[in-house]
Amino acid sequence: MSALDGFLGVYNHYVSPVIDIGIMAFLLYKVHQLFKKTNAVLLIKAAGLVVAAYVLALALNLQMLRWVLNVLAPALAISFAIVFQPELRKLFLKLGQTEWLTFGNRSRHTYVDSVILAAEMLSKQRRGMLAVFMRHTKLDDIMDTGMRINADVSSALLVTIFGHDTPLHDGACFIQNGKVVSAGCFLPLSEQYDIKKTFGTRHRAALGLSEVSDSVVLVVSEESGAMSLAYDSKLHYDLSTDQLTKILESLLELTPDQYTIEDTIDESPQNH
Repeated sequence: MSALDGFLGVYNHYVSPVIDIGIMAFLLYKVHQLFKKTNAVLLIKAAGLVVAAYVLALALNLQMLRWVLNVLAPALAISFAIVFQPELRKLFLKLGQTEWLTFGNRSRHTYVDSVILAAEMLSKQRRGMLAVFMRHTKLDDIMDTGMRINADVSSALLVTIFGHDTPLHDGACFIQNGKVVSAGCFLPLSEQYDIKKTFGTRHRAALGLSEVSDSVVLVVSEESGAMSLAYDSKLHYDLSTDQLTKILESLLELTPDQYTIEDTIDESPQNH
């Protein structure tokens, strides 16, 4: 029994606190991720103000304020549920969709998959591609240099734009929230002097836009077929499909509610 008592003593004093802190840290991390993806912070702020008012009433012995808060508590709870109904709905949806035992946010079927599928097809055909994923910076002046489309993203649409000698294939297409907003747009060229001379206009344009905005630009080389990403004033050349997916989903902060049905393209060889 002395050995068991010793083990229990070590567990209670050393192992148990570590496990306890580890589980709490994991839960807090997941809750933080959950709140970042919703507007639940507004709900927390509103509830915090009410709680602060009640604590103030108790501390300063403000009987009338405390009585009013006690009387209005049920009505306030119902009002919170009505006013913040969209936030509560999103919060519970995220809670149900969250994979608690996985880190990061890797989705399988989003509009990013359709773009990458098109990039793979164009890479095999040695056709160039320039796709801009917009984030926060407004780029209306650049989008106005092309043609407004506002169509759902699909690999078929992108291959049609860039895979043939259409009036739009030399420019860039802008993508935001699963929509191809515009195509055939002209991007500003990079002013960096240490760019490899082998990089063509598409790579210089992709890098140039990343220097003046927070956009992420996917570029497919017409010469080599290499797929690259430009963001934060840097060009990441010749990335694999898995690398493209991981980086784009991370930078674009995709969430489960952005899942879409991925379209497919017949990749079997065709006789011409």
